[in-house]
Order: sequence, then structure tokens, then C-alpha cells
Amino acid sequence: MNPTPSRSLRWTSTLLILVALTGCRGEEGMYASDIADTASGQGGGSLGVGQGGAQDFGQFRQILEDGNLPGPNTLDDVGFMNEHKIELPAADCGEDVCIHGRFGTLGNMISGSDCTIALLGMNTPIDPAELERPPLNMAIVVDTSGSMDGGSLDYVRDGLDLMRTQLTDEDRITLVRFSNDSEVLAEFVGKDDPELIMAINALAPGGATNIYAGIEAGYDAVYAHADPGFQNRVILLSDGQASAGIQSPDAMLTLTETYARFGYPMTTIGMGTSFDVDLMRDLAEAGAGSFYYLENPNAVEEVFIEEVSYFLVPLAQDVSIQLDAGDAWSVAGVYGTKQVETTTDSATIEIPTLQIAHRTSVSDNEGGRRGGGGAILVELRPGFTTTDGEVGDLTLTYQEPATGDLIEQTVSITTPFDAPVSPADGYFEDDQVEKAFVALNILAGFTLAAEAALEGDFEAGLGVLIPLRINVQSWLDEHEDSDIEDDLQYVGLFIDNLRTALEAANEWTEEPGTSGGGGDTGWDDWDEGGGGGIFSNLFGWIFD
Repeated sequence: MNPTPSRSLRWTSTLLILVALTGCRGEEGMYASDIADTASGQGGGSLGVGQGGAQDFGQFRQILEDGNLPGPNTLDDVGFMNEHKIELPAADCGEDVCIHGRFGTLGNMISGSDCTIALLGMNTPIDPAELERPPLNMAIVVDTSGSMDGGSLDYVRDGLDLMRTQLTDEDRITLVRFSNDSEVLAEFVGKDDPELIMAINALAPGGATNIYAGIEAGYDAVYAHADPGFQNRVILLSDGQASAGIQSPDAMLTLTETYARFGYPMTTIGMGTSFDVDLMRDLAEAGAGSFYYLENPNAVEEVFIEEVSYFLVPLAQDVSIQLDAGDAWSVAGVYGTKQVETTTDSATIEIPTLQIAHRTSVSDNEGGRRGGGGAILVELRPGFTTTDGEVGDLTLTYQEPATGDLIEQTVSITTPFDAPVSPADGYFEDDQVEKAFVALNILAGFTLAAEAALEGDFEAGLGVLIPLRINVQSWLDEHEDSDIEDDLQYVGLFIDNLRTALEAANEWTEEPGTSGGGGDTGWDDWDEGGGGGIFSNLFGWIFD
């Protein structure tokens, strides 16, 4: 048996990881949430605006619910932020899409190090009921391999029946199934065509998984019936476990990216806790579409109705968001989007299309799911120049899909104090920035704990999540937010699963700071501490 590293060595390594991954760096400090609420609200009937990519972190949650430990690749920052509804001021910029920038700073909720963020959010004054969706030319590509047995195809059949209720008489659907090879079951037919209904009901599992053949058949069908007056797209439903045909992810991504470049986007829907999340998520991103995970019947209803009702109508395309940081700040990281390039003093974000986010409020929980958020967070690092509150300028440019007109907006982000000097007890421009700050801390905690669990260092994961849980609960004692409350449940589940894994590995200790197994663990007493003193306990343990 390999020797176990000392607690000091393991925790020193964990601290180095924490500094690199939490997204909040700086001097040590205590977290204290005594910032007064200054709710901005989602005013004037404005609705949030969402991007493509991952729309949830459902697989991560499902793995925790099953009593297991999720890997870091099951947690996507875009999907995570999409499950946190951030309300914004009224969309009164005079355009279809308005951008907002907000500032916040405070010690983080894991180690207490300073954390400064700029919240970037977009919304629209447009009523989705007034949008006219072009008819669809859509290929639905369904994995019918043997790995889809055990309920996954039941979800698919239920979902497709729900989707048919959202389609119009003008829409045309092609249904493709694939296992060892691909087969077109119904081509370019209406939603109530008996051929389509019978094909959906006849879907059955069996055989290997030739994903490339399925994608290729779907694109071939869409291309054959392409019409500039239609929305031409592909939806892929699979567990992503390629086992036949061309299995190279690069080949699949190249195929998808090529068609997306010519206006044929792809949305992917994953099923099962063992599916290849990297492939399915990457295909959606390469295909300029969205990625969903079906974990339960509620998810089936929301995903299949949402995809037709909201994400098929673009508000803006060829979107660029640029943050130019002021002299007092530099850019340290960006969370909640994928196509981003950063320098020390700027961040440039490219998004193929924007759509109306389907979730209208924090209380709108979609029958248990929380998608439809979409904030982007930029982490800022203080520099050595002092300014009169200038944080930076935020510029949004996009093309209107209907007219082709290029729209540009610029807003400034400022603080009421000389930057980068921050008040000792922190500052948030409004309560929604504070919520985004808490969400980022939870994302960092989940990431760190998943990384630690992957390395088998369950104590390190607990050392991250326990102080996080205490401080998130302290925040919730003063704030009401169903998104953060739901997150906290999964922090607790993660802690429980890490403790179980630690017991199974026979590495349970009597109390923090000692080694050995058996007896009273000491964790419960440590977990009872208040948010104020937990960091001194944590750092004392790390360097014991």
C-alpha cells in the first residue's frame, strides 16, 4: 500500500489548487454578509437574454443524488450560471438587447481571500408572444443503441410527443434513428403525420452507437430540404458513448462546426449518468446550439417545450461583448461563457446568437429545473493605480437577424469609492451582484471538491465544502433565494457523499489535525462553528 501523504502536505497542495481555481484571489479576510438589500428588479416587463451552450448542470446534481462523487468535467460554468436567475434593471436602452454592468467585492466564502467581480447581464423589452418564429426544417436524431435501454428511450418518446404539441402546421420534421448505422424513419413531415407518430412510438433500443452516422444523416436531411425561410437545425439525443463507425470526437466536431458555419445549428440532449458529457457539450458548442441533460420527467417536459418555444428564435447574432478594465483593475478570469479571450486589461466575448431566456423570475422553477439564467462574471484583480471609482467600460455589438443592422452600446461600470481600495466590509452595487458573487463561490467550491475527489483526497473536498456550507447558510439567513437554497442542498449532499467515501477508504480521522481512523470523527463538532471563526480553524488545520 502506498504511503499516505501527511495532512500538511495534502492541504498545502489543496490550498495551491484553491488559489488557482476559486476565481477569487487576494489577502485573507472574513466573509460577512451585512450588505443592505438594494433590489433592482426585472423592470418594465424586461426578460433575460440567454446564450447557447450548456443550459444546466443536471448531470452533476444527478450523480450527487445517486450517492456518488461527480467528476470535474460534469460541472460546466455556463450551465451552472444558467441555473441562476439574475434580475436586471429595465431594458430601456432603446434596442432589442440591452447590456448591464454591476460591481461587487468581498472576501470569498471558502478561504476569505478578496474576491472582486463585474456582473455582465443582458435583457430585452421584447414580448416573446409577439415574435413570429419561422417554420422549422428540423432533423431529430435519436440514439437507439443498447446503451439507451433502461428508461432513456421512454424519456425520448415522451419528450418528442410533448415537442409535437409545440410545433406549428408549417413545421417539418425528419426523424433519424441510429445504432450500428443510421436510418431515416420519417422525412420532412408535419407534426401530426401518422408516419412520424408511428416512428416515434416504434423507437426501441439495440445495437452499438454510431453517432457520426446519425449526425451525418441528420445534416443530410436538413440540407436536402433547406429553405432560407425556415429555421434549419438538428437535435441530437444520445448518451454520447460512441462504439461504432467513426468514433473520433474531432471528426464529429469538424462535421458539426462546418454545418453550423453555414447556418445549420445543432442542439444536443444527453441522458444517463454515464453519458459522455464532454462530447455532447462540445458538439452543442461547435454547433452553435444548446446542451441539455435529461435527469427526470420534469426535465423532459421543460427541455422539449423550451427548445421549440424559446431557443429557436434568435434576438441577435454575431454578438461581441468587450470589457475594457480601468487603470485600477486587471482581468483575472471570466465565468459563464466559452468563447472568450482575455488580456491583462480586457475581456472579449463572442457569442453566435442570443435568445430570450425562458425563465421569468427566481420563483419560476420549471417544475423542478432552474434553467434560463445566463449571467457572465468577470473576476477583477486590483492594480497599483488609484482612480475615482472607474471600473471599466462595457461594449455590446450585435447584428439584428431581421435587418442585418449592426447595433452598438457602451455602458460604464463604476464604484462610489476610489478604486481599487474596497470597504473593509465589502460592497455590492445591488443585491443581484451579491447573489452572483455567492453563486460563483458555490461554483468554485463544487469545482475544488470534485477535483479533490478525483484525486481521492476526500478530506480536502470536505475542507472546502464545510466552510462554504456554513457561509452560504449564513447568507441565506439574511436573504431569500430559491436558486441558492437549492445549491445548498447539493453542497450538503456532496459533503455526505465525501464522508461516505472517506469512511469506505478507511481514512476517517478522530478530529481535524490528527491522523488515524475509527472513533469519534470530530467533523460534526467542527461543522457547528459559525461563519466568522471557521476560516481561522481552516487555516490552522491546513498549516498544522
